[in-house]
Amino acid sequence: MARIAKKEKSDGLYQAILTLRTEEEVYSFFQDLCTVTELRAMEQRFEVAVLLQKGMVYSDILERTGASSATISRVNRSLAVGHGGYQTFFDRQAERENGEAEE
Repeated sequence: MARIAKKEKSDGLYQAILTLRTEEEVYSFFQDLCTVTELRAMEQRFEVAVLLQKGMVYSDILERTGASSATISRVNRSLAVGHGGYQTFFDRQAERENGEAEE
């Protein structure tokens, strides 16, 4: 998968995201930044990634999320040969869950 060329403009966006501290701040930022359609598309792709990670099959994901088979396939490809962004989340989520379970 091709990486987006780093530019000062794109770096600014990612740095801005890193400054956000709470879920409410993140929610507000993305509501200001994105249209409702863009947000729903990202939320849907994320839900598809979670369900694929859990081993759910395409037909069940399509029924549950309404995502197209093309979207499911794209997310699956990102999980398999992407840049590791989803996997970083899944690893950190597992660490968080394991840490809470040990307490």
